Amino acid sequence: MYKQQKIGVVVPAYNVGGFLKKTIEEVPAFVDRIYVVDDGSSDNTADVVKSLSNSKVYLLQNKRNEGLGAAVARGSREALKDKMDVIVKLDGDGQMPSDKIERLIAPIVEKKVDYTKGDRLSNSNHRRTMPKFRLFGNIILTWLTRIASGYWHVNDPQNGFLAISKRALENINVETLYHYYGCSNDILVRLNVSGFKVQDVPMPAKYGEEKSAIRLRSYIPKVSFFLLTRFLWRLKVKYLHPQGLVSFNGRQSASLKEEFEER
Repeated sequence: MYKQQKIGVVVPAYNVGGFLKKTIEEVPAFVDRIYVVDDGSSDNTADVVKSLSNSKVYLLQNKRNEGLGAAVARGSREALKDKMDVIVKLDGDGQMPSDKIERLIAPIVEKKVDYTKGDRLSNSNHRRTMPKFRLFGNIILTWLTRIASGYWHVNDPQNGFLAISKRALENINVETLYHYYGCSNDILVRLNVSGFKVQDVPMPAKYGEEKSAIRLRSYIPKVSFFLLTRFLWRLKVKYLHPQGLVSFNGRQSASLKEEFEER
């Protein structure tokens, strides 16, 4: 536990058998449970998890590759069942600095915000460590996500190193989360509709021998189109029909109701 809060870590894992053991070993001791979601891997990802003697680790296996968002959703559901107070997403390829988990969860535990995420763009030294093609694509998607989500202060929305409170996660309905790599962008849009506060946590990028499955030529157009649809959806739900605002789990969102009663 961390300051009397139960912390769960969701680790989406697809063909990352060579990096997974170290990734899990670097998770801080205060974490209560680690949910590794093997998303239909064809390598030894599942065997690596089974070989670990860490009682905190739970293996969840998808029969086929369903996508990052689907893996995040499955792990998050299990974390909610186990009543985790704060849920962290940590990729299994070792690109995310596990020693920064405390920095991610602290603002949530202290009730300042309900969602935090890594930010590699606000600090010029951190930006220099990013490959130029990733930096270029990230800057484009940062602005598109700002427009779509309404969070104009957010940087680096493609950063999947994130933490979310139990109440926010329950509200956004992960069952319908976007299955592709843009799931973190989707979360931001949903959080804005439900009136939750989000915060960036500056941190450096971490790269090793892992290979990204993202191909910018297809990734940017696909996520850009998705962000357009989410932008239009947000406008419709939040501003055009405020009297019909309901949360994703079918209950009226108290935060949104109060927002429009004040106008």
